[in-house]
Amino acid sequence: MKLTRRTLNRTALDRQLLLRRAQTTPLEAVRRLVAVQGQEIDAPYFGLWSRLAGFTQDDLSGLLYGRQVVRGSLLRGTQHLTAAADYLWLRPLMQATLSRTRQAAFGKATGGVDLEELAALARELLTGRTLTRPQLRDLLAARWPEVQPLALGWSAQALLPLVHTPPNGIWGTGGATPFTLAEEWIGAPLAAELAVERMIERYLAAFGPAGVKDIQVWSGLTRLREVVERMPLRRYTDENGRPLYDLPEAELVPEDAPAPVRFLPWFDNLVLAYDDRSRMMTDEHRKVVCVGAVTNPVILVDGFVAGMWWLTGEGLEIRPFRELPAAVMAEVMAEAGRMLAFAGRPEAEIRVTAEGAVAR
Repeated sequence: MKLTRRTLNRTALDRQLLLRRAQTTPLEAVRRLVAVQGQEIDAPYFGLWSRLAGFTQDDLSGLLYGRQVVRGSLLRGTQHLTAAADYLWLRPLMQATLSRTRQAAFGKATGGVDLEELAALARELLTGRTLTRPQLRDLLAARWPEVQPLALGWSAQALLPLVHTPPNGIWGTGGATPFTLAEEWIGAPLAAELAVERMIERYLAAFGPAGVKDIQVWSGLTRLREVVERMPLRRYTDENGRPLYDLPEAELVPEDAPAPVRFLPWFDNLVLAYDDRSRMMTDEHRKVVCVGAVTNPVILVDGFVAGMWWLTGEGLEIRPFRELPAAVMAEVMAEAGRMLAFAGRPEAEIRVTAEGAVAR
């Protein structure tokens, strides 16, 4: 069965809770999304606000302080928030990616370091306490004074399952990144076996239907084709004949389902979840949204990326990629006002940048 671009778009939006704000709890939403991008501290708050009815900043902060949601290095070796129970099986899957990333960045600097010894010492230093990255770095440097301290701190983060405890990850909070052993903070051991099939099923439930490369881009894992093809999944193709996979019981959403205006934050998972991002944006728009290592915040109109936004000290800056009809622009402005109210800045100015200009 061939699926159109709009069917893929509407189905992804539905699974991402973006066709209507859901009544589910924030914890259930985080579980549904598998992991919420947390590169920017405030981004998960905006992302959940766009998806949930009645969501407040305290809802997510409470989950972090309550240890029901944790923040740490996960998918693609980058910062994510995930349910504590999911961290226990997801983090072991990411070890190969984290080790590979560490080797590329700091392999030369730590060439003379026994990595098993480094991991063991870091674990000993962190047992029963929390240390900031600079504190851990300096303690490790006492053992390897000839090694770049930065490389030691980042290596420990890659080699050990660590989480960043509150107030790290709390709305508007900065400061040095704290490290705590994940198993101590969560109060349970990591899974002993790698749950690759489980990860694929959870991905498809949140982002499917999708291709093998899509799953690999989202997770950072490779060589998943054989695993995917032996699973009892439903098969589709897209308009270009590319194979797609989905859960057998998962439903598709009609391509004419209405999609409201939504504001998605920096690095939102929906934007980063696919190798082929045509279900969300044109290739031209992708080039300005995804620039190097940065994924800019976007505005969805009729389900597709139609512009970008930035919240600055001066107010909210909106850049549509094209001139929007008056009724659509009114919907954009209304959603922008609601977002500013959520951010605690209801009186902030909203400025629309002319098409072709780049907001900074």
